[in-house]
Amino acid sequence: MSTLQTSPALETIKIHSWRVRRFALRMGEVQGQGYVGQALGWADVLAVAYCHALNIRPQEPEWEGRDRFLLSHGHYAIALYAALLEAGVIPEEELETYGADDSRLPMSGMATYTPGMEISGGSLGQGLAIAVGQALGLRMKNNPAFVYNSMSDGELDEGAVWEAAMSASHHKLSNLINLVDINRQQADGPSHDILQFEPLVDKWLAFGWHVQRVDGNDLEAVIHAFDQARAVTDDKPRVILFDTLMGKGVPFLETREKNHFIRVEPEEWQQALAALDRTYSQETPQ
Repeated sequence: MSTLQTSPALETIKIHSWRVRRFALRMGEVQGQGYVGQALGWADVLAVAYCHALNIRPQEPEWEGRDRFLLSHGHYAIALYAALLEAGVIPEEELETYGADDSRLPMSGMATYTPGMEISGGSLGQGLAIAVGQALGLRMKNNPAFVYNSMSDGELDEGAVWEAAMSASHHKLSNLINLVDINRQQADGPSHDILQFEPLVDKWLAFGWHVQRVDGNDLEAVIHAFDQARAVTDDKPRVILFDTLMGKGVPFLETREKNHFIRVEPEEWQQALAALDRTYSQETPQ
């Protein structure tokens, strides 16, 4: 067993990822539905981002020196809100307002509403192009901040993504880190049935990027991937391809045939929280 696997830092991030999942389930219960499957699957990546990798000031979300985190897949807003709650950017009492009129937590990500939300997402495939522009702008201002773009595998169907990928490589944007959630599900069915996108590692390499592919639900691997993406010294943009499991941590949601948008019976939200807590306790040394 490696030092990292038993380190206090890793155990702390395990707590963060568990809490991010709990926040997402609690928001799902408020509305009775939502993109909770994605939030559960992406929670480990977000926990590492917000509780380990990102240089941010939770009480000063527009600090100029901050790392930027763009949510290209705006329907993942519930996942990002959970991370912002855990990071202390948003107070926990606002959780109960999720999706309500005049809430700062609308069901799709909107930068004008939410502290820490850098862009308004929803029209998929736009985030990486915006990230390219932001990374160029930061470099022109000699600002050492990183730009992270969070996107889904379904967005790889969009031509704008690959135009942005080519531009990032051309401009040698080493301050850009693209995070891709490969959960293999889209609204219309399995991703490979909609439009086959493999071999992804070879494609990103061909576009001139520094590429990693890891299990996005293995915290040790996720931490190492973030650290390596920031540490490499070449002049390439960086992409991390994360293979994830939708519904991760709640067994009866993990095995659902379709969990792109989750609706469950009212009593099942508490059952999901209890199942998540059991999973966490079983995986955490006492």
